[in-house]
Amino acid sequence: MSMLDGTVAAHTSTPDLPRATDQDGSYPRPQMLRARWADLDGTWSFRNDGDDPAWRSGFPDARDILVPFPPESVASGIDEPGFHPVVWYSRTLSRADLDAAGFGSGSPRLVLHFGAVDYRATVWIDGALVGTHEGGHTPFSFDVTEALTAGTAADAAHTLVVRAEDDPHDLTQPRGKQDWHEDAHAIWYRRTTGIWQTVWLEAVPPVAIEYLRWTNLDQATLRLTVRLRGTRTGGERVRVVAHWHERDEHLATFDAVIGATATEFDVVVPIARQANGQAQDELFWTPDTPRLVDAVVTLLGGDGDTLDAVSSYFGVRTVGVDGPRFLLNNHAIDVRSVLNQGYWPDSHLAAPSRAALRREVELIKELGFNAARNHQKIEDPRFLWWADRLGLMVWGETAGAYEFSPRAVHRLMCEWMDAVERDASHPSIVTWVPVNESWGVQEVRTDPAQQAYERSLADVTRALDPTRPVVSNDGWEHTNSDIITIHDYEGSGERLARTYADDAARTALVNGIGPADRRVLVGGAVDQGQPVMLTEFGGVDFQPGGQREDGWGYTSASDGDDYVARITALYDAIRASSFLVGSCYTQLTDTMQETNGLLNADRSPKVPMEQIRRAVTGH
Repeated sequence: MSMLDGTVAAHTSTPDLPRATDQDGSYPRPQMLRARWADLDGTWSFRNDGDDPAWRSGFPDARDILVPFPPESVASGIDEPGFHPVVWYSRTLSRADLDAAGFGSGSPRLVLHFGAVDYRATVWIDGALVGTHEGGHTPFSFDVTEALTAGTAADAAHTLVVRAEDDPHDLTQPRGKQDWHEDAHAIWYRRTTGIWQTVWLEAVPPVAIEYLRWTNLDQATLRLTVRLRGTRTGGERVRVVAHWHERDEHLATFDAVIGATATEFDVVVPIARQANGQAQDELFWTPDTPRLVDAVVTLLGGDGDTLDAVSSYFGVRTVGVDGPRFLLNNHAIDVRSVLNQGYWPDSHLAAPSRAALRREVELIKELGFNAARNHQKIEDPRFLWWADRLGLMVWGETAGAYEFSPRAVHRLMCEWMDAVERDASHPSIVTWVPVNESWGVQEVRTDPAQQAYERSLADVTRALDPTRPVVSNDGWEHTNSDIITIHDYEGSGERLARTYADDAARTALVNGIGPADRRVLVGGAVDQGQPVMLTEFGGVDFQPGGQREDGWGYTSASDGDDYVARITALYDAIRASSFLVGSCYTQLTDTMQETNGLLNADRSPKVPMEQIRRAVTGH
């Protein structure tokens, strides 16, 4: 069982719930908390030497693996970086696990959650199929109550088995930067197969809150979307209590009657204090003032009894574009971002610890950045919790596929929609990026079908979330982008300054062929005066601890002084531009053969961090 520090104030009527803004970063679903849950990470049984259907009931002679680390990684205990097209996991579910999850008369339904399994998962309990899921970066869950209770004693142990299929050669799978070659090459790195985020159990009431989503409608009003599981009896209503604990200020109590048969419904939550425009800024979420509001959402029966309650949080903030400006809370903000691969040498896409996710956010801020572009990875939600809590703007990006075909379109579209649904409540996310550098749409310049696909990805993102800007294709070949983004690895600060000097340079750049010999606009897109950002640049190779033979960057520094001087010159060029309103440096850390990080792969600084901060911020 995991209990989180802090409890909700007594006026909420649910004092046993953890306070969402006081959590320690371990809860796998940080914006919807219950008092009890069972963490199933740890030692599991593992096989990858066959595909025997009999294993659905468990398997003998297995090796141990440490979940949630992928078998390719050292941290897993397997450490086999080759191909793993099919892997199997097994773990005993004990009565202690069920008790830790809160399973009992008040919460008689048991839900099994997976943070992420790459790529296709099939799950059995005691040999009975409980469900399947496709998509390597998004969460899924199954109600496993019947599988655990049918014909078994109350104290019986049960066998949980997971089969994960991850074809390393299938380029229709959204894979991000996972290599399809056996050994890492160019800008791709080793694979992450199977379970790579937390597996956990949660007990819920017969009628339970399944999903919450907070949407900022404006600077004084939010919409809460609630989804229920279970069979309703009618007459239920939902109560929302919002409290700003930083000032011990009660913000709202709002009751809403639910439609007779609805399983998903919206509740509009006005924040009365925000009606005073002179005081609005006090509550706004920004990177400098990352203020969060606690909320308890309670489902009430027709007789007024509590059926379910969960703890959540939200941030009050708006984001958008206005002509050439990028806006946060209706104020122009300069986006100083860094490319974050979210890759660790010993654990790959899985963070080596939950504390590492917090430290990643802290390091980004300490280096002088106010934003991160999570590159080709749908990051663990606990990273987003720390971005919310500590104040870091995030560009949410999908893991791309490398083929254009009906199957690839279907797979990426489904996984991306799931990702937007999962993360849309986080105030830290300020921009969506469904495509990077025409990956999966390599002929988008001339192919109307690929242009339609790129446009549809951007449009479906806006349909799911009309409150954030969408970048249609980060780097070049934009079809319908709210922000024009450019990737330019020019190593000379003087030449970079000329390219981005003034309005005449902007017109030539946006309406012509960009630095990577790719057109900036394609498919009939025209310049509408959008904000322009340099969203990949730098990539300076520097290896102070000794040279890797396969290490590389886009340019190279001879020593620490040369390294800082090169980075400073590039940032000076950006600051001198009359139209650039944001940038993203490549990259935060060295990643395998890419030795162009600001930090070494172990997150140690290559030069004193204050020197990098001075280059990034200009002071």
